[in-house]
Amino acid sequence: MAKVKVEFVNTCSCCDEHGENIKKIAARFGDAVDVSIYYAGKDFDYLKKYGMITRGTMIVNGTKKYENLSGDIIEKAIIEAMGS
Repeated sequence: MAKVKVEFVNTCSCCDEHGENIKKIAARFGDAVDVSIYYAGKDFDYLKKYGMITRGTMIVNGTKKYENLSGDIIEKAIIEAMGS
């Protein structure tokens, strides 16, 4: 099974909860999920890959973007990525 890469671009303090949820949910899968959190205005690595992001966005395996986040959506996205 390939490792799942979950990246989150945190654009404001309101998004901090989503970052914590992603970490918590990913921790249940151990080393099978790799999480990277980027902070807009502080980290710039994501700009080369995804361009300008103005809304808290989770990106799974570099291809699938999720902007409307909740605990259920985050969990479903990670489980779906684990299955593929």
